[in-house]
Amino acid sequence: MSVNIYVGNLSYEMTESKLNELFSVHGAVSSAKIITDQYTGGSKGFGFIEMKERKEADNAINDLNGKNILNREMKVNIAKPKTNNWN
Repeated sequence: MSVNIYVGNLSYEMTESKLNELFSVHGAVSSAKIITDQYTGGSKGFGFIEMKERKEADNAINDLNGKNILNREMKVNIAKPKTNNWN
């Protein structure tokens, strides 16, 4: 079962490949996605990592949460399920 991880407070210089590198040290990464603005194409400063194993994801979270990367202290935790707040 894969684990979806939220990564916030990313430097605007962060790339998906660099993000993948940071997490792959801890285990198999299925995907790395930085969320971008639909109009400018620039980073919104957060993204998501999907890892295959829960133990590897937990190790990555424990190691990378609060770590200073590219002069920004990353916030890393299990992603909350997407909800529709339309009501």
